[in-house]
Amino acid sequence: MTDDEPHAELDERYSDRGATSVPWQEAVALLTGAELYWLTTVRPDGRPHVTPLIGVWADGALHFCTGGEERKAKNLRTNPAVVATTGCNTLRDGYDVVVEGDAVRVEDEPRLRALARAWEAKYGAEWHFDVQDGAFVNPEAGQALVFAVAPRTAFGFGKGGSYSQTRWRF
Repeated sequence: MTDDEPHAELDERYSDRGATSVPWQEAVALLTGAELYWLTTVRPDGRPHVTPLIGVWADGALHFCTGGEERKAKNLRTNPAVVATTGCNTLRDGYDVVVEGDAVRVEDEPRLRALARAWEAKYGAEWHFDVQDGAFVNPEAGQALVFAVAPRTAFGFGKGGSYSQTRWRF
């Protein structure tokens, strides 16, 4: 997975006159710096499930972790399709990013160790993980499965000053 520049297009129907599409690297900066993401998965009966979580953008994908018996992990067993969202909850300023893709389990231990270091660097020692048996392990919280979501399509929503909607196709 890489951060190669995808095709960007401005949707003029939802953008102010004179708005321009936003470069993917600006969206990557927002995805990298965000503290909180909202993840939508699909329950086995088709209903959506949305939950806030922390994560790390690395190697061209958003990475998150979850306990194996949490609702989102159960949902991913039958349907890997997800939507991850981050931004701000204001109308007149900020930028929101929506990433659509499939959540793929990460089990490679060298990669997991690198991700564990990234988690701790971003969120502090409270979020220290060891790696064991293809998963994160925290002595107090137990085992956490790690997933990567590489964007298939992403959307950016500029607010305030100039409203815009950018679509990135990968």
